[in-house]
Amino acid sequence: MVEHTGETKNERLTRNVSELLQELRVAQAGVQILFGFLLTVVFTDEFHEASGFEKSVHLTAVLLTVCSTALLTAPAAWHRLLFRTGNRERILTYGNRSVLVGLGCLAAAITTTVALIAKVVYGPIAMAILGVVSAALFVGMWFVVPKLIDHNGD
Repeated sequence: MVEHTGETKNERLTRNVSELLQELRVAQAGVQILFGFLLTVVFTDEFHEASGFEKSVHLTAVLLTVCSTALLTAPAAWHRLLFRTGNRERILTYGNRSVLVGLGCLAAAITTTVALIAKVVYGPIAMAILGVVSAALFVGMWFVVPKLIDHNGD
């Protein structure tokens, strides 16, 4: 069903950009909290005693968080740099792609962090199980459920 809001194209684009930037605030808070946690872990005595594998998994989580931060903040930077150029439609198109990839990186970063914590606390079997469960939860809730909602709306 097509929604008619009575907006001009410019008004709709302005609203859509505003909604995109508002949605990013939610994701960015999660990224900032995760990033802060991952950074503080490095400065503990326990981290220095971690295995090379655990340190590699930690660095992977940090790098995924950095990628997520860059991808989720990019649309706000683009908007700020381009808002007077009449490129709202392109900002929305590329911003949407950036956000989707950024959310994927965030899901991977959180999953990697959960798996690392499970490994340190309970061992490699718990790491595998909780890593798979975490990944499945993100894929299901963020990507499968929206497809089901969209499919059922037809």
